[in-house]
Amino acid sequence: MPRPRTRPDFTADERTQIIGWLDLQRSIVQWKCEGVSEEDAHRSVLPSSPLMTVAGIVSHLRWTEHCWFQVLFLDHPASANPQFGEEEDADFKAEGVPLARLLLEYDRECASSNEVAAAHELEQPGANREFRSGSASLRWMLLHMIEETARHAGQLDTIRELLDGETGYY
Repeated sequence: MPRPRTRPDFTADERTQIIGWLDLQRSIVQWKCEGVSEEDAHRSVLPSSPLMTVAGIVSHLRWTEHCWFQVLFLDHPASANPQFGEEEDADFKAEGVPLARLLLEYDRECASSNEVAAAHELEQPGANREFRSGSASLRWMLLHMIEETARHAGQLDTIRELLDGETGYY
């Protein structure tokens, strides 16, 4: 279920602000996908980045949420996540997967990530020691996800304009 595109309150507590900013970026990702045809969702418009499609970015963001909160923070097995496989950028490969399915999977992963964040202290380090970044605190991981999601939301903004001329922020 898409989150509202609202900024957190100016004086909210730290957790509310961090999750609020992350949810805002997640909702912008969902918004940038509204009305995109299946053909356009899988169409590459950046010659040097053929996997950088609307569908590819949503797929990547879904797996990135899984990576940081399930694998690195909770230390769940990495085997299900294509980011940990042998094939580079496999998490961007979404050919044949409907955009609606990718968005649903992304939304579910975001909800799961928020459940993890709600159940742990911001200072708590991740449990995965196989990867250096697994020792980062939950706060660090959440802030990183704001950066990661915002960067890809900006890419979606550009791709969307190139696909069909749709523009807009927030």
